[in-house]
Amino acid sequence: MTSGSNIALALRAAYLALHRRSEAAFARHDLTADQFVLLASLARGGHALTQRELARRMSSDPSTVRAMLVLLERRGLVERATHPTDARARTVALTAQGKQAFRKLWAAGEPIRAELLEVFRPAEADTLVGFLARVAAALDPERSTVGGSTSPPPRES
Repeated sequence: MTSGSNIALALRAAYLALHRRSEAAFARHDLTADQFVLLASLARGGHALTQRELARRMSSDPSTVRAMLVLLERRGLVERATHPTDARARTVALTAQGKQAFRKLWAAGEPIRAELLEVFRPAEADTLVGFLARVAAALDPERSTVGGSTSPPPRES
């Protein structure tokens, strides 16, 4: 019978394998896998998000997200502004350069996503996503979505 520690170790091994492959693919574009997740979360949002909402969508610590935002803002990939109705909050949006960088990273990650899908029969992939959402909810009851994106990049307007 599988134990909780076996599940935890298997999840960690899968995450680290994906993270390492993604790091290698995105390094050619001078960005990290975590920065890709940030850009993808903003792209998927379709509009400016608060830094707090962005951290929640990324399943990341707000201070870690803030540090990435400072770096990405210096590179011209994101822009931060004061929230229109809450002066204490900051909003974040992709710049045109950030959208372009995201599209390049999305394309660079396509072979990895295709490889992931090849491991499963179609229904199994859906089942896995459901299982992972259940794990996330069980371990963090305030969390309503699983981080990361399997959606294609938004189309240019």
